[in-house]
Amino acid sequence: MSNLRVSEDIVPLSDFKARASELLKKLAQTGAPIVITQNGRAAGVLLSPAEFDVLTERALFVNAVAAGLDDAESGRVVDHQSMVAEVAARYDAQDE
Repeated sequence: MSNLRVSEDIVPLSDFKARASELLKKLAQTGAPIVITQNGRAAGVLLSPAEFDVLTERALFVNAVAAGLDDAESGRVVDHQSMVAEVAARYDAQDE
């Protein structure tokens, strides 16, 4: 994700409405998010679809890692030998 440029990437809602097509083209070219303000305060952030996908995938990965760490800390784990034996048993059962 490109860095936010305060002078260019913070846009009042009225300007966004007037220049939506231009700003969307810029978003596609630069990848930099656009902060849309309303009454002088940030009201939303516009991201390109590709950047949204990257952020979503990162969040899913971080959540999966956190869940795995929580499982490990809570003792919800299976030791390596037990897992190998279980997988071997499943594959042996499929071969029959």
